[in-house]
Amino acid sequence: MTFLVDSHCHLGDLKFGDIDQDLNEVLDNARDAGVTHMLCVNTDLGTFPDMYSRIRERPNVFASVGTHPLNVNDYDWTEQELLDYAEYPKVVAIGEIGLDYYYDEETKEKQKDVFTRQIRIARQVKKPIIIHGRCAKDDIFRIVVEEKAAEVGGIFHCFADDWELAQKVLDLGFYISVSGMVTFKKATNIKDIASRIPLDRLLLETDSPYLAPVPKRGKPNQPAYVKYVAEEIARIRDLSVQEICDITSANFSRLFNLNLSDN
Repeated sequence: MTFLVDSHCHLGDLKFGDIDQDLNEVLDNARDAGVTHMLCVNTDLGTFPDMYSRIRERPNVFASVGTHPLNVNDYDWTEQELLDYAEYPKVVAIGEIGLDYYYDEETKEKQKDVFTRQIRIARQVKKPIIIHGRCAKDDIFRIVVEEKAAEVGGIFHCFADDWELAQKVLDLGFYISVSGMVTFKKATNIKDIASRIPLDRLLLETDSPYLAPVPKRGKPNQPAYVKYVAEEIARIRDLSVQEICDITSANFSRLFNLNLSDN
């Protein structure tokens, strides 16, 4: 069986009318596009129970739990709360966590504290982390090293940084996920990164409902559109789409210790 996996989507952020009906439609579209599995990523512990309730009974949809760096002031979470949520049956990762200095430098210190604490919890529960980074590569890499995050590994998601950082995180054993930005004409840096990531560390994502790829750019993104990411990377790497699907699905399975055929 062929598997095509969206390693990073935000199904809880779909806000188009009746959420339940829209979610059913989104999952039907994914199935029709050959997307068999997806990871629904949490960005705020305060919204996790609602997000989880929506995907709990959905076959082939996994979850993560964590606080996004831009949400550090939105919810006063406790470490015990994160520990409890991390044990939910479908939760396979801690994330989306990290640092983002693009919008608000005033929260730098709090972001670093929250990032550090969540890495420590990930090591405690022995689950990979999903890292968001923007305009903060030096601090992110330093904290990842200092907190021994490589013990659990994980993903640098929606990677749009430079090859120097890519090499460093790959050397630590992390995976790199490529989003629909790779289809953008002017995204030459991302295309270059996608051409150089070792195939056994490559993952695909949509980051939906954001960053819809060409030819859907400007519309709400959805997991079905990960096929366009696969097609573009296949073109860049001079491989078949089938090969990219097989390779990235195997990588997803290995990272999260999942047998996709059983889900």
